[in-house]
Amino acid sequence: MALDTRIAEVFGLQGDAWARHANPWSVYTRIPIPPLLVAAIWSRSRLGWRSLVPVGAVCAWTVVNPRAFPPPRSLDSWASRSVLGETCWARREEVPVPPRHRVAPTVLGALSALGVPLVVRGLVVRDGWMVVSGLVVQMTSKLWFLDRMALLYDDVTTAGSAAPPSPTTTSATTRR
Repeated sequence: MALDTRIAEVFGLQGDAWARHANPWSVYTRIPIPPLLVAAIWSRSRLGWRSLVPVGAVCAWTVVNPRAFPPPRSLDSWASRSVLGETCWARREEVPVPPRHRVAPTVLGALSALGVPLVVRGLVVRDGWMVVSGLVVQMTSKLWFLDRMALLYDDVTTAGSAAPPSPTTTSATTRR
């Protein structure tokens, strides 16, 4: 089982949850989570132990977000297609992924992960430039990854080699 599949399971992204997470509101309200978490942690010098309140709120939103919105009415948006592309990528051991989509997601995932130690180290030593640099690397790589997932979804659904989440679990229509 792929690491991203295990992470999806930890966040409860199975079945209908993927369809709900495909709502553009879910995607676009997840994008600011890393800088909000960084800001909440950075506030520790000013707020002391009370900084755990915003940290907890951001962490709670991270867990609740994928299930907080209804399934989208349409899967035509970039955000919806990127999430559904992630489902295709997560099932890559079961459903073949076109060759042109096999390397970039892995490289972009690794790049995104490389930004995290910079953020953590910057937060520990309170170096704002290190934190911002790490966030830029992490978030740029993640957004590029999502763009590749939207392209993957388009290619896979056009080729008919993998089905998007079952239409019976959502009211959305798929792109064909």
